[in-house]
Amino acid sequence: MSRKDEPNDKYCMVAVIFFILGLGTLLPWNFFITAIPYFQYRLQPENTFVNTSDLSENGTSSEGARSSGDEFNFSNWMTLLAQLPLLLCTLLNSFLYPCIPERVRIAGSMLAILFLFIVTAVLVTVQMSPQSFFDVTMATIWFINAFCAILQGSLFGLLALFPQKYSSMLLSGQGMAGTLAPLAMLLSMSSGTDVRTTALGYFIAPCFGTFISIACYLLLSRLEFAQYHISKSNAKSSQNYEVDTDAELLQKGTEKEVNGDAEGQKKAVLLLKEAESGVAGEEKPKVSICVVLKKIWVMALTLVIGFTVTLSVYPAITANVESNTENKTWRKFFNPVCCFLIFNIMDWIGRSITSYTLWPGPDCKYLPLLACCRVIFIPLFMLCNITNRNYLTTIFSHDAWFVIFMILFSVSNGYCISLPMCLAPKKVEQHEGEITGAIMTFFLALGLSLGAALSFVFKALL
Repeated sequence: MSRKDEPNDKYCMVAVIFFILGLGTLLPWNFFITAIPYFQYRLQPENTFVNTSDLSENGTSSEGARSSGDEFNFSNWMTLLAQLPLLLCTLLNSFLYPCIPERVRIAGSMLAILFLFIVTAVLVTVQMSPQSFFDVTMATIWFINAFCAILQGSLFGLLALFPQKYSSMLLSGQGMAGTLAPLAMLLSMSSGTDVRTTALGYFIAPCFGTFISIACYLLLSRLEFAQYHISKSNAKSSQNYEVDTDAELLQKGTEKEVNGDAEGQKKAVLLLKEAESGVAGEEKPKVSICVVLKKIWVMALTLVIGFTVTLSVYPAITANVESNTENKTWRKFFNPVCCFLIFNIMDWIGRSITSYTLWPGPDCKYLPLLACCRVIFIPLFMLCNITNRNYLTTIFSHDAWFVIFMILFSVSNGYCISLPMCLAPKKVEQHEGEITGAIMTFFLALGLSLGAALSFVFKALL
């Protein structure tokens, strides 16, 4: 099919599907971090379900119970075990992807995520000891994020066959996932039901979301617009066929030349040139990882610093900040709103800024310093109103301080993360684009893992 015959994306169905698929890739992570109060409650020694009114503002029945649940350092371990699979799968990508078909990787990963979310929802109704619940939950988080890493990498590979705007749709879906999770938590908490019913309804929501993502992916291959672009993956075999055809015509032209046909000789020469150019066109220039890394090391370092700073305090430190007011309703909703909802909305705004400006530009070598400036947020959050602390004191006790810090923290995170991802492709040649994406993905995972590891240190310094 020629480009003139390229079909239209009717009703923007393919764009909507990629938006939903982007939503599905980050739903697991966001639903787990938003449910930290529930997990801390389940890790109490007295692991019985009570009414929501018996819970304190942050999801635990008392300050002592909160401290007991927090002895597991749940938020720290959750963050670390969520990011390590991403780093591991990024390293294994080059070995895993050629061995397993794309359809199996994408559909299989989503089915595995759906199954693990169902297990998480069922565990809400099962009485377990805190240690057993912690072990099972950590294993679930590890495997869910491993499958999410495979899913995300496979989807980005699929997006390479489509126009650029479809990549933007998937990224927009990922941004929306961060907003849906805290909204779902707020709706569940507003229902006024007991903890079991609230948590069950909360974890059933991503099950439906993942099921819809699976249905959308299966529908994708049936749409004419998608079929046209996916078929481009067979272009190499088509080019080989064309070269073989040219060789046959070349042989016929040579036979005519032997019989004294001058026109056949001319055609033979032309066909030879076309065949040679076709073969040369298939040969891709060799790409050196070291050469590419020398071009984009500034962006890669900026990405590592940005994610390291963010994951070192979010959510391990920020999720423990409490409201200083006496209003019980506000204290109950303070953390879901001020920590998770504000972060995701402002982070999305920060990422969107790069659509209008890429200051200070791809040639600036001081981008890592810009990311380093965000280190100031680490002590600021550690000095907010956190009850259970051993060394530091509370300086910024008013709720407004935490909200201001969170707004600036999340907007700068979105911008400092999106900026190097946008600038890196501008520093390399077109044929180096694929390896550039792989390198940046690795450093992204490295920054997440370093930040998760540092969160243990900062939590111990409280």
